[in-house]
This record gives sequence, C-alpha cells and structure tokens, in this order.
Amino acid sequence: MNIGKVYLIGAGPGDADLISVRGSAILGQADVVIHDYLVDTGMLKYVRDSAEIISVKEYDKSNRVGHLEKQRRIDKMMVRRAKEGKLVVRLKSGDPFMFGRAVEEMRVLLDNNIEYAVVPGISAANAASCFTGIPLTSRGIASSLAIVTGHKMSKQNKLEIDWKSIAGLDTIVLYMAVETLPCIQKELLNNGKMPDTPVAVISKASKVDQRLVKGKLSDIVELVRREKIQAPAIFIIGRVVNLESTFNWYRKSEKILFTGLSEPRFAYKGNIFHCPLIKIKPLRDYSKMHSLFKRLDEFNWIFFSSRYGVQYFFRELLSSGLDCRALNSLKIAAIGTSTAKKLKEYGMLPDLIPKVESAKGLLNAFRKYAKGVRLRVLLPRSDIGEKGLTSGLKKLGVNVTVCPVYHNVMQEDYPGLAPVLFDKIIFTSPSTVRSYFKKYKLVPKGTKIETIGTVTKKELTKFI
Repeated sequence: MNIGKVYLIGAGPGDADLISVRGSAILGQADVVIHDYLVDTGMLKYVRDSAEIISVKEYDKSNRVGHLEKQRRIDKMMVRRAKEGKLVVRLKSGDPFMFGRAVEEMRVLLDNNIEYAVVPGISAANAASCFTGIPLTSRGIASSLAIVTGHKMSKQNKLEIDWKSIAGLDTIVLYMAVETLPCIQKELLNNGKMPDTPVAVISKASKVDQRLVKGKLSDIVELVRREKIQAPAIFIIGRVVNLESTFNWYRKSEKILFTGLSEPRFAYKGNIFHCPLIKIKPLRDYSKMHSLFKRLDEFNWIFFSSRYGVQYFFRELLSSGLDCRALNSLKIAAIGTSTAKKLKEYGMLPDLIPKVESAKGLLNAFRKYAKGVRLRVLLPRSDIGEKGLTSGLKKLGVNVTVCPVYHNVMQEDYPGLAPVLFDKIIFTSPSTVRSYFKKYKLVPKGTKIETIGTVTKKELTKFI
C-alpha cells in the first residue's frame, strides 16, 4: 500500500480567515484533518464533506495524562492515518514552528518514513502585534526583539532563560506566561529592565472579543490578576507599546458579523467575522434530477439562483455521463455575478444576468423574453428555495419545473459568537435570518443590520 503524506499547517492565531491560501487549498484535498483545540473550527469550511475530522481537544485539555502522553497519542493517530495511504493535515494553531511542537511531530514522521511538508501560519505574536497597532520593531524605538516562552521546561520546574541578555533587548514577546508572570517580572527587574517599561497583554488576538490590557512592568502582575486575564495570552514588553494609542486600527474598526457562505464578496465592507448560520449539503437521492437530464430539450431556459445550484447541477450532470453540450439548445440565466462566475467554471456563459442581483431583478430583466411566448424554465435550487422567483415566473406565463439539487440546513456546529460584540450584522438570505433568530432570538440595540435582496429584507420584518 502507498504511504500517504502529512502536512503540518499553521492555522493562524484565531480568526478563521487568516489561514494562508495554500493552507486552505490543502485542507480542501485532505482525507483526514487533525486539529488543535485552539483552532477556529470555522476554517473547517474548506474541508471536504467526506474527510475525517479529528479534534485533539481531549488530549490538549485532559488532566489525566501528561503532555508527553498526549503528544504520543496525537503522533500515533497521525502516523496510523498516513500509513493507510491518506493525505493527512495536522492543523496547528498559530505557526507550526513557533512553540508548536512541530519538531517532535516531524521527527516521528521521519522515523516512520512518512513524507511531510510544512505550511507556515500567522503566529499569535504577529497577530497580537498587528491587531493592536503595536509594531514589534520600529525605527528609532526598537531594533531588537526576543520571543520567549514562559512555560516551565526544566526538571526543577524553572524557566531556563538568559534573562540578563533578554532584559537588554528593545522588545520582548512572551508566550505561555500567565502562570509564570511573577517569576518573569522579578527576573526582568533584577536584570536591569526599568519598572516603568510599558507592557501590553493581548488575549484572543484577532478575534471579535480580543482583549487588550496595558500597564507597566512594575504593576503588570497585579493588573493581570485584577483584569482576570486567562491563558492563552501574548505579552509585549517595550517602548513600542506606547504606539498603540496612535495606531490601534482594530479598536476603531467596525466589527461585522457575516451570516452567509460567500464572505469574500463582502470583505471590502470592513472587519468581517464569518459565522455561517446555514450549511449546504447534497441530497441523498438525485433520481429526479437524472430523469430531467433525459428531457432537457423540453426546456427553453435554466435559471440558476445560487452558485450552489450550479455546483450540484453540473456535478450530477457530469456523473450521469453528460456535459455542457447537453444544454446547447437552452438559454441560461444567473441571478448575479457570483452565480455567473460559478457557471464559467463549467464553460458556461449566462445569457442573462440582471443589473440588480435579486429574484425581482432577474424577473424584471427576463420580462422581455417572456412576452407573447410560452416558455418552459428549469429551476435547480435548494430544497427550501424561496417561492418568489417561481411565482414571479408563473405570473409571466412561464411553465416552471422546480428541482431541488441541495439541502440548505441550519448550521449547528459553528462557534458561538455573542451578537452584542458586533457593530453590524449582514444577512444574505431568508434562511440566514431564520437561523439567526432561532439561535439568538433578537438583535442587540444599536446594532446595524444589512440585508442582501428584497426577499431577505421581507423575511427580517417577521422578526423585528
């Protein structure tokens, strides 16, 4: 049997959208994904439905076994899947080579003759710096930097660090230092660091509930205790901390909760946090769709109202032994640019794209084609597709055949986010509205709302 390959991929610091393009692409090809408990499960949207997803949460957080035993279990699981010939992704929080135990895992893979590759990720230190406006280096302020772990490594449970050398550097970044902070504070002060040296503590860097606390080296222990800062947290020590008050763009930015699936289209709107409230799943039975393929010549038009309708329609068309040539006698309508872009992936250019991307816009654009003729339209859509497009076509005298090609279901395993943390919520479809109010009940006072399309706006009026 061919042995598989393992990719050690840095998942980044917290926000699911900060994974690299290469990392997300490899996730989409993985047979098995083994991820740390700190990894935002939102990035699992890149993973195929057929892939096996394994969380090592029970190993990371269990107190029944030590760190070495936890790591052995993870290593064993990783090796076993690779020896089964599978493409395995070991998804690690932050960057694999920044206190990520990548060396231990690579050594195990080498010992078992398993091929591996490493994909870097944005480290927690980098994110804490960028998302607070605190540069780790800055001309005229800081030209030297140390990144230090506060985790106890020696048999005597001490920090084996050259504090005299560290204390003389301009910027010090501490990982895993909440528990050992009193010891670190003492060592830095004893080795010449000034008591009034600025310190920033950042927890949940890059997330909507990111916290930032600032103080001085002399009072940072008491400040962390009083503010109840919990691990994991990043400490930045040095004069660069003073730049936060000027350059903290993140504190001033609008935090937007995006509830749909196609968040890249809306990235320009601001600081987007993607929390999809719906999930797309294939049907169990496509027999109706396949029977329609045998009589495509009965239709004049195919209307695609979403990119998922395109995806599943062509998936089944190809699986039935046909391709786009089977549609040569039909005209194609796409509800908007993202749907048209998906059609282009299958070599299809739509005959009709409305200027206004909505069911109403599509109906208005189609009206001239329906005058004085009796047309037949095939409408592949979700199993809970809105009736507005169907009824509108019928009012134009069109014979409509609706064919569900995918399920649109409520997302149940997304990370919980408190709506009160956001300045704006974007709803992209009626189903996202229904899912939101089923989970959260109401929109916090003062939170702005944006809806995509008149049908979505109409659905929202049922709840507010």
